[in-house]
Amino acid sequence: MPTEPSLTPPQGFFETDAAMARLRRRKRAEWRLKAYGIAAIALAALALLALLGSVVGKATGALTESYITLPVVLDAQKLDPSGERDPKTLLRADFAGLTKKTLKAYFPYVKGRKDKRALYDLVSGGASFELARKVAQNPELLGKTIDFRFLASDTTDLYLKGAFGSLQPEETRGLLTADVKGKTVVLHSSANDFLPALEQVKQGLLKKARLLRRQAERQDNGVREYERRAAVDANEEDRAGNAAQIATRSKARDTLLAQARDLEERAVAPDGAEELDDKTPSLLIKAANGWIKLVKVESNRAEGIVLAPLTGRLENSGAWQLLITELPESARKVSDRQIVWIEQLRDQGAIHSVFNSRFFTASDSREPELAGIWGAAVGSFWTMLVTFALAFPVGVFGAIYLEEFAPKNRFTRFVEVNINNLAAVPSIVFGLLGLALFLGVFGVPRSAPLAGGIVLALMTLPTIIIAARAAICAVPPSIREAALGVGASRLQTSFHHVLPLAMPGILTGTIIGMAQALGETAPLIMIGMVAFIVDVPHGITDSATVLPVQVFRWSDFPERAFEARTAAAILVLLGFLVLMNGVAIILRKRFERRW
Repeated sequence: MPTEPSLTPPQGFFETDAAMARLRRRKRAEWRLKAYGIAAIALAALALLALLGSVVGKATGALTESYITLPVVLDAQKLDPSGERDPKTLLRADFAGLTKKTLKAYFPYVKGRKDKRALYDLVSGGASFELARKVAQNPELLGKTIDFRFLASDTTDLYLKGAFGSLQPEETRGLLTADVKGKTVVLHSSANDFLPALEQVKQGLLKKARLLRRQAERQDNGVREYERRAAVDANEEDRAGNAAQIATRSKARDTLLAQARDLEERAVAPDGAEELDDKTPSLLIKAANGWIKLVKVESNRAEGIVLAPLTGRLENSGAWQLLITELPESARKVSDRQIVWIEQLRDQGAIHSVFNSRFFTASDSREPELAGIWGAAVGSFWTMLVTFALAFPVGVFGAIYLEEFAPKNRFTRFVEVNINNLAAVPSIVFGLLGLALFLGVFGVPRSAPLAGGIVLALMTLPTIIIAARAAICAVPPSIREAALGVGASRLQTSFHHVLPLAMPGILTGTIIGMAQALGETAPLIMIGMVAFIVDVPHGITDSATVLPVQVFRWSDFPERAFEARTAAAILVLLGFLVLMNGVAIILRKRFERRW
């Protein structure tokens, strides 16, 4: 009888050159696949680290706030003439004027309306309200002099954090002599102490000259282009227009080149005085308990104006400092005078930095130093509560019906296809629906968590239905068969047996959908939750905003201090998202069943 073929390959079959070559190719392909996967993960990790590093680096500026401690005289006759010590009466007292009076008393040499306004800008506009609340809560302080911590303005706070650069001390070796005449002063140094500063000024002149030459080159390019057009234009009117453009641009080019040559000649001159303006780095002299701003400088001589009175002797003095700012005055919001006042306060120990708990406990404000996220966080809570209360039961019941009870026909297939399509619809479409239907037809309050929750519930509903159906399908059919076999109805089988076993997967999908809704901005902007809301909402019908919209609004504000607060709010929002996804992972691990 015929023998059966052997399933064992002949000896040495896998040791042939062709087989070994195929094996090496497979191993190389496997190695490449692993390398591609590791590279993709590494690239994603680097991108995430870069993103987090950028956000965290900017957010650190919002973690501290600065205060200026000054002695405040609480005159009972002016603040509480009636002597009733009524908190409501005290809150209406002129504490804004008292704040200004305190600053003027600390800097009595500040004169002029413009300088006084700059002085008042050192403290926040809300500092006087905080002083009023303190006195209203403690009426026994009236008639006393207290040390009160005034919240620093955003400009002062940014300067103290180095956002506008810092004062860089220059090395000085000579003795300084000053000839003071009113507000002007002529300084002489026994060594060439002003020479390094003069060289920096001349380097700035060279930078300006290079910029002017680049601008002149662009004008020259325009001249050549209009000359080319004039050469080919047959229309007399067009040629006349091109000739006018050539003349205008040629004049501008020649002017720019002349200015550049003048700056370059001044920069390469071996010595010579240079006048300083707001476009050059500021040079400040700290001497004799006062401050001087230089307006003209030579190698061993300088002229300046007194910003803070000189109270000590300044003749052949070695106790002086030459400081230079990193940025010119025109490139920063804080003026040289304000820098001097801040430095004087810092030298006297009147400035302190503390943890910015206000950011987590205060609501929104137009002033960056007063703004916080608490109102937006509470608004997010109410909005997510409405979203969960609507989306979760409707989504779960819809998934149970479609998976356990609905007949398999064209209608149910049509519904399933549309649910899957709704999960991919842009979120702003749901915002348009909420604006037109819920606000326009049903009269839901605008900018309220109720409206936002309904819109986000519609957006989250397809995600919950899809996740719930997947979790219900994952329950083995034997569970249903066993329940039906002991006499349970289909309703009892679904709610007593299938749903509890599918609940971990349903909750995981729900939390992921809620996390997505928490980060949405576009649909909430459409229904008006982008409004400026100061009060903390106490219910789902109060006007409110949410964290993502707060981030969007702050990022659009021109004040530079809002940059740090925007980044800090992003970190808080990311923290909530990570927390919600962590809860989803814990639920999945805790209730996971392996069939």
